[in-house]
Amino acid sequence: MNNKKNQRKVFIIAEAGVNHNGDLKLARKMIDAVKDSGADCIKFQTFKAEEFVADKNLAYTYKSQGKKITEPQLTMFKRWEFSKKEWREIIDYCKRKKVAFATTAQNPSDLEMILSLAKPPFLKVGSDDLTNLGLLKYYAKKGMPMVISAGMSYAEEIGDAVAAIRKAGNNDITVLHCISSYPAQAAEVNLRKIPAIKDRFKVKIGFSDHTMGGAAAIGAVCFGAEVIEKHFTLSHNLPGPDHWFSMEPAELKKFVQDIRFIEKALGDSVLVPTANEMKVSKIARRSVVAARSIKAGAKITADDLECKRPGTGLAPKYLPKIISKIAKRNFKKDQIFTKKDL
Repeated sequence: MNNKKNQRKVFIIAEAGVNHNGDLKLARKMIDAVKDSGADCIKFQTFKAEEFVADKNLAYTYKSQGKKITEPQLTMFKRWEFSKKEWREIIDYCKRKKVAFATTAQNPSDLEMILSLAKPPFLKVGSDDLTNLGLLKYYAKKGMPMVISAGMSYAEEIGDAVAAIRKAGNNDITVLHCISSYPAQAAEVNLRKIPAIKDRFKVKIGFSDHTMGGAAAIGAVCFGAEVIEKHFTLSHNLPGPDHWFSMEPAELKKFVQDIRFIEKALGDSVLVPTANEMKVSKIARRSVVAARSIKAGAKITADDLECKRPGTGLAPKYLPKIISKIAKRNFKKDQIFTKKDL
């Protein structure tokens, strides 16, 4: 995910999350959609519900298919679990489709299982575990690039997380600015946090986008985000908590195209015209021309001059310098003045 100056390629993570609904067929179709979109990576979430939910009665309320649903978290997460065999199938399918596979492994046991099957391009830890410093250290010791989301966090908590990873001997850290609201509203996004995090903690920076649409992510790229993560689904009409605000495949494809456009459009800050602009300037700008016939040896007056296209001669700013000079040659009406005539 390293990029050369002025040739920065944003790493785009298509977040499948749990939008596969625990169905291998849906997971494969999501991989196909990512391949078609041009995103760099598909990311899932790997967990065993009983290892991170202690209270069987802990409920979660969400919007699904236009309805308000409340159910126990344990029941909900167990519905989305995949076995080791199923994860192998998903990883193998990613390989066949040449789509980079990544996942947020919720627990060390999940991480070890995934690493026995694949070597993802990075290890992701979500905002929910940013303060789980022991887990961060465990993951960091694997010596792989670390990507951590910083939703719900104070600066001190981000600092503690980064320090824990560095203490474990890992300095390849990308922090994703994130707002843990689903969806996040514009007034909550605070994209100015992106350079603030980068400058304060000396890390690579990205944006985990929970807003509707792609405008916030484009803004994040303009603020220096090197990694963009975005939830997607095969259909807003599927049952589950994240489908309704996630991007459908056509939206995801447009999203990737827009980011690729803007990363090129950012260019550099050198204040010079482009080669194409130089060509246009010759026909669009004006030159000093003779307003009427002028004979060689005549004193040039303001009435003898005007400015017209094309811009291949002296620029209009030189007009005052020509007034009161003696004409070195004959000029016909509309004939252009050049530097030789000064």
